[in-house]
Amino acid sequence: MYRLNYKIISHIMGLLLLCNGGFMLVATIISFIYKDGVTLEIMMASLATMFIGIILMFLTREHQKEINKREGYIVVTFGWIFMSLSGTLPYLFSGAIPSFTNAFFETMSGYTTTGASILNEIEIIPKGVLFWRSLTHWIGGMGIIVLAIAILPLLGIGGMQLFAAEAPGPSADKLHPRITDTAKRLWLIYFGYTVAETILLKLAGMNFFDAINHALSTLSTGGFSTKNASVAYWNDQPLIQYIIILFMFLAGMNFVLSYFGFKGKVQKIIKDEEFKLYALFVIIFTVVATLVIYSKADVSISSIDHPMVWGEAESAFRHALFQVLAVITTTGFVSADFTMWTPFLTVLFFGIMFLGGSAGSTSGGIKVVRHLITIRNGILEFKRTLHPRAILPVRYNRKSVSKEIVFNILAFFILYMLAFIIGSVVLGALGLDFETAIGGAASSLGNVGPAFGKLSPVNNFDMLPDFGKWWCCFLMLIGRLELFTVLILLTPFFWRNR
Repeated sequence: MYRLNYKIISHIMGLLLLCNGGFMLVATIISFIYKDGVTLEIMMASLATMFIGIILMFLTREHQKEINKREGYIVVTFGWIFMSLSGTLPYLFSGAIPSFTNAFFETMSGYTTTGASILNEIEIIPKGVLFWRSLTHWIGGMGIIVLAIAILPLLGIGGMQLFAAEAPGPSADKLHPRITDTAKRLWLIYFGYTVAETILLKLAGMNFFDAINHALSTLSTGGFSTKNASVAYWNDQPLIQYIIILFMFLAGMNFVLSYFGFKGKVQKIIKDEEFKLYALFVIIFTVVATLVIYSKADVSISSIDHPMVWGEAESAFRHALFQVLAVITTTGFVSADFTMWTPFLTVLFFGIMFLGGSAGSTSGGIKVVRHLITIRNGILEFKRTLHPRAILPVRYNRKSVSKEIVFNILAFFILYMLAFIIGSVVLGALGLDFETAIGGAASSLGNVGPAFGKLSPVNNFDMLPDFGKWWCCFLMLIGRLELFTVLILLTPFFWRNR
């Protein structure tokens, strides 16, 4: 008979809360530096979180140092929920978001790197709280569990089961035989990109606070900004937007490919089929959007009245590339209200919400590799119809893909579309119009951020009723953790002692 190891689960929850409280201390330092008046409140939130974490770890200090797949799924899902619950404290203690529902929505949106917000006046929020808001993106971006994998060996616990449950995409490429070393290398690349973008944005004209916040949001493909107008605030500074474009593209790539790039193995990047399709999607959709914007859309008006500084053609190209990347990588930054760029582009952007970036990136959505394998399997079905006895395996990067992975991807597609349909129906039942309901469901499930209708880039999610906000939180969570990790906990057989 199999029994869940609840002590190790609780111990890891305590460890995660301890880490979360430590990150809050960084926000406390920022608050103190900028003298925003809420330093004590954020520190109290930090100390309360760490205290609960220490108590949990102390009470479960004697535990079996072994974690299996079931515990892995529980740790990942409940770890995200516990982090989100504790992450509300800086908002609540500082009074920046007094409502618990709103604070939880903002926090879940942060950790799942969705970027949907309920804040109407972002620029009046204290800087320490704004930094915490961006930091929740950064923590969630690569995965709080991957971070924990680098720490668990100190406790004598293996983390392979956690990595299998958390790693984004259908498979987790390893850079090194030991999973701990893999996690450390991924975090080093992630941290290095964040520092590089911060420096470049500062040199391009942003102040340091805005630069570091936007770097945290970009590399996590989150989308929280320090300005009400998002990145449209800098529409008269194209260089800033091009820097963000570059790092959005890198964040949407498989981080393993970035590692190969730093090692000089450029051929591995060029030959990677997912990367080639990802780049092709970006190019095709950017060209289409550029042509439509240049010929039909008034960018200067739809971009909150910032002037076009480098000419109409460049402005059309920049806004098209920016928004295509922001939606494909599910970053969700806004340089313009793309829902005003003709009905054709509205439908196009709705469609690319379902793409997602590469597996092994920080982006949400379905992921490019799943689309690639599904398309190839569909084409092979035609051939199998004509040649029923032929053995025709699906190939990816010149290797055959096992039937189990193909079936898993097809099941994922079905579950994803079911979740989208049910999500839309529930939002519709709350009184939202059709465009707002399907946009809100697609955006929450794909961790995109801005949606359509009343949830368009110039609006936010504050207009949703409380139940609608909790429902979107659920969609964000299952979308970020790739459906199976969360939904398997809702099945009766998962909890049977077998």
